[in-house]
Amino acid sequence: MTQTAGWIGTGRMGFPMAARLAAAGVDVAVWNRTRAKAEPLREHGAHVSDTIAGLRDRDVVFTMVATSDDLTQVLGELLDDGGGPGVVVDCSTISPEASAAAREACARAGTEFLAAPVSGNGKVVRAGLLGIVCSGPRETYDRVAGLLAHLGRSATYVGEGETARLVKIAHNLLLGVVTQTLAEITVLAEKGGVPRHAFLEFLNDSVVGSAFTRYKSPAFVHLDYTPTFTPVLLRKDFDLGLSAARALDVPMPVTALTAQLVQAAVGTGRTGEDFAILLDLQAAASGLELKPEDVPVDDGLAS
Repeated sequence: MTQTAGWIGTGRMGFPMAARLAAAGVDVAVWNRTRAKAEPLREHGAHVSDTIAGLRDRDVVFTMVATSDDLTQVLGELLDDGGGPGVVVDCSTISPEASAAAREACARAGTEFLAAPVSGNGKVVRAGLLGIVCSGPRETYDRVAGLLAHLGRSATYVGEGETARLVKIAHNLLLGVVTQTLAEITVLAEKGGVPRHAFLEFLNDSVVGSAFTRYKSPAFVHLDYTPTFTPVLLRKDFDLGLSAARALDVPMPVTALTAQLVQAAVGTGRTGEDFAILLDLQAAASGLELKPEDVPVDDGLAS
C-alpha cells in the first residue's frame, strides 16, 4: 500500500531528506516554522502545509528539529485527542528522556513512534549515503522501512525503546574525538613541514582513513568552515553523552577532555561555523598560522 508522508523541519538536514522522499515519488507534505525555507520543496514535488495540524491525516510524519523543546512543541500541535498520524518517525538528536516523553505523547494520541536519528550532513544526504539508526517496536520499524530506504544508504534497527538515541550520541562523541585528534596530528605534520593536503591524502588512503576523515579533509585543507554541524550542537551531544556515561558508570576520560576543547571552540564565539574550527584552535595553541591550500581535495561523496 502506498503511504503518505509528512515532514516537519526543513533545515540543513530536513530539506534534502524530504526532497529525497519526494523525488522517490512519495506523496509528501512539509511544514517549517519559516515557510520560505520549505517552499523550494515544491520543485521536488512536495506540498507545503500551512499548519502542523494539516499533517495529522498522513500515514507517517517525520520530524527533524534542533532540540527536545522543539520536538515537544511540534508534537503538541500535531497530536490531539482526536488522534494524529499513524506513525511519527523522529530523526532529531535528542536525549533518551525527551524521546521517551515523545513516545508517551504519541501513544496517548494512538500514534506509533520510532526513534530514528541519523548520521551524516546535508551533502551526505544528497549523495544518498545517510545512515539511520532506529529503535521502538519492531513492527513499527517494519511498517516504515520502505520510506526509510529512500532516505539514504542504510537503516539499522537496534532494539526497543530509546536505544537508538544512545547509539547516535555515542556516534557523535566519536565524531568529536576523531576531529580533535585529526586536528592535532594534522597540525603536528604541518608544523614539521608537511602540507596539510599531502598528509590527509596519505591518511585517507591508509588503514586508519575513513569516510569521515575523507569528507572532513576539504574543510581542513581549504579552511572552509561552512557549517554542517556547529560546535554548539556538538557540545549538546557531549553533554548528553557524558550524562549517559555517569548514569551507566562508564569512565570516558578522553571524551571528557574533548568536551572541554569543544567548549573552548564555543567560547571563541564562532558558533555559526563548522566544528572543524577545532583545527584553528589547535593551530593557535601550537603557534602555527594556517593558510588555505588551493588544491583539489576529494571528499568521497561524489554521487
